[in-house]
Amino acid sequence: MVRRGYLSVRLDENLMNEVHAIFSHLGLSTGDALTVIYNQVKIHQGLPFDVKIPNKETIAAMREGENPEKLQRFDSIDEIFRHWDAEPT
Repeated sequence: MVRRGYLSVRLDENLMNEVHAIFSHLGLSTGDALTVIYNQVKIHQGLPFDVKIPNKETIAAMREGENPEKLQRFDSIDEIFRHWDAEPT
C-alpha cells in the first residue's frame, strides 16, 4: 500500500490556471504532473533542468524572439545551411 501525502501551496492564480490548462492538454491532472516532477527531482537529485540567470547575449536573443516580424524566416533546412555557409566568420 502506498501512503499518500498532502501538499498545499500558494501560487499566482493566473500562473496556476495557465499551467493547469497545459497539464489538462497533456492529459495530466495536477497531482499526476507533480508526481512526474517529484520523481524527476528524485532521479536527478535536484531540479531536472538548469536554473540560470541569462547573460546579456541570451537576453537580447530572447527579446529579439518576442518580435517575430523582425526574425529571418527560411523555407527549408537547406536554405538555413546556405545562409550559415554564406555568413562571414
